[in-house]
Amino acid sequence: MRHVLFGLVLAFGLLPGLAGAVEPDEVLGNRTLETRARALSSELRCLVCQNQSIDDSGATLARDLRLLVRERLQAGDSDGQVRDYLVSRYGDFILLKPPLRPETALLWAMPALVLGTAVIGLLLARKRAAPSPAPLDEGERAALDRLLGRG
Repeated sequence: MRHVLFGLVLAFGLLPGLAGAVEPDEVLGNRTLETRARALSSELRCLVCQNQSIDDSGATLARDLRLLVRERLQAGDSDGQVRDYLVSRYGDFILLKPPLRPETALLWAMPALVLGTAVIGLLLARKRAAPSPAPLDEGERAALDRLLGRG
């Protein structure tokens, strides 16, 4: 019984997340166009949420963009034409995976730059760590032995 209950909780907990934010009134009757629209929507960044695709976002702007994608597809645009249209309006930022070009090179290099800076910072911090204490001289060693009762 516990396994069934666990399975139901898991299924109902995960299914809404897997469905995305596409609402029933947005879904196209043509399955081929809807599949293309979903594929395109999963590649486009929500300009409000920024870390979600418009397919996953519940923001009003994301809904408007999903509808725009579907309108363009129904008008006969290819996937590339829809993508190009949105990039012309919103820039490469709308793409979850922007192309590697001179103007986006910093965006692509940023993870490596941050990691490199962190490694250099750690190495410098390690070098600046407190120096190890000097060894005890004979007088200090004798005083320590007396305190410890060794002699």
